[in-house]
Amino acid sequence: MVQHVFPGRFTAAPDRPDVTVFLIGMRANRWWQLGKVWWTASKMPPMLMHLGAHPEAGMLGVHSWFGRTTILLTYWESPEHLQRFAADRDAPHLQPWRDFMRTLQGTGSVGVWHETYQVPTADMEAVYVDMPAFGLAAATSHVPVGPGMKTARQRMGR
Repeated sequence: MVQHVFPGRFTAAPDRPDVTVFLIGMRANRWWQLGKVWWTASKMPPMLMHLGAHPEAGMLGVHSWFGRTTILLTYWESPEHLQRFAADRDAPHLQPWRDFMRTLQGTGSVGVWHETYQVPTADMEAVYVDMPAFGLAAATSHVPVGPGMKTARQRMGR
């Protein structure tokens, strides 16, 4: 998929008091155990498709990187939205998580991890130069850097 590159400097302009940043991923500790690695990796696409089809779930945006360690960077409306999705019996997360914990946890084959941050938007800053809409700007609002937003200090203090 070709993404449009926006020439110049842009920033994110969230229209909310805070944003929940959720990093999640997995690591193929024993990459030669492909069945276990593939089983774990195959659980994320249905979750992302579900979240894309259900914006009311609260995920604002996602970016991913794949390799031995996989990373997904996601933005959410609130920690409550994220926790509600994780515990929803009708969403495609809870059962795969329970299956992982029952069958793979402790085997050392595949590691999983996540980190959650609730960040006041007044305390965040972003700049994107000659980039497609990305990160927080793609998840919220992508705007040109204008007067009073030229430096990181100015953008942080808005």
